[in-house]
Amino acid sequence: MNRRNFIKNTSFGFAAIGLPSFPNNHWKDLIIGHGSHRYKIDLNWGALNANFYPVKDCHEMVIDQKGRIFLLTNHTKNNVLIYNKSGQLLQTWGTTYPGAHGLTIKDEGGEEFLYITDNERHEVIKTTLDGREIMVLPYPAASGKYESATQYIPTETAIADNGDIYVADGYGLQYILQYSAKGELLNIFGGRGNDDKHLDNAHGISIDQRDPKNPKLLVTDRMKNQLKTYTFEGEYKGLTDLRGAYICRPVIKDDLVYLATIWSGESGTGKGFIAILDKNNQLISAPGGIAPEYTNGKLRRMYQALSVFHHPHDVCIDKDDNLYVAQWNSGQTYPIKLIRV
Repeated sequence: MNRRNFIKNTSFGFAAIGLPSFPNNHWKDLIIGHGSHRYKIDLNWGALNANFYPVKDCHEMVIDQKGRIFLLTNHTKNNVLIYNKSGQLLQTWGTTYPGAHGLTIKDEGGEEFLYITDNERHEVIKTTLDGREIMVLPYPAASGKYESATQYIPTETAIADNGDIYVADGYGLQYILQYSAKGELLNIFGGRGNDDKHLDNAHGISIDQRDPKNPKLLVTDRMKNQLKTYTFEGEYKGLTDLRGAYICRPVIKDDLVYLATIWSGESGTGKGFIAILDKNNQLISAPGGIAPEYTNGKLRRMYQALSVFHHPHDVCIDKDDNLYVAQWNSGQTYPIKLIRV
């Protein structure tokens, strides 16, 4: 199912989900998650006056070295909202990113930069933390893979320590494109196809340095419920099956991988949860979902257990291991905070 058809065929509302919905005060003492990763729910974190600070889709969130949390929305009155950990608004900027979708932060020689993927502009834009544009990567005409910019709909970036930029064309032709720090196209791999090395909704990508001797790329294959591994040169190395979990980008902190699961089950529109994987990419906790269970090494099919989330699209983790969850197509709601207990 592509994004455009999904938007047409889904509507927001807990009644439509078919799971119980409750007033806000029901959630304040509820603990969700499993094993060592359990959380209390704060539905009011970051809530603002929508007349002054509107959001459409709250797509992604990152945290800088000062602990400030950057939220990316595709509302062009304020594409970027900057919060402190308590949910107080510090700053807003951005009016020119109508398709703002992916947000990556990277420290480059002591200064942090943001990388925005805009799937309406068909571009990747590098900015300072206060919104000054540094570089724009247009659609990759030189690759020979694209006939027009409209075929290129990037969803995410990952930045290697050497400055190379990896772009996931998750709503376009499903390629992973590798650029130098200066914006020179170096390599292209993935794409549609029937082999494991190919991708179907390459929605997210990240640099996995959990094994310092063997760093790699983690790429989401969302429609196949899989997380795939590639070398930095684009060689396919393997996959992790997450049956029933339609995952967004992998977010890595310490030895764990966190994934917003935008929907679940067989055709579970609106039935999202959060997936947390251990260092071996085994699912250990699913806040909002059923408990993970493996039989003969195979994960049972996952689905939503409680209607805490509608379409969670990204997870941000602070130094205390609290989670901040941005949601797509969820009634223009602000992020939800999960407080680690």
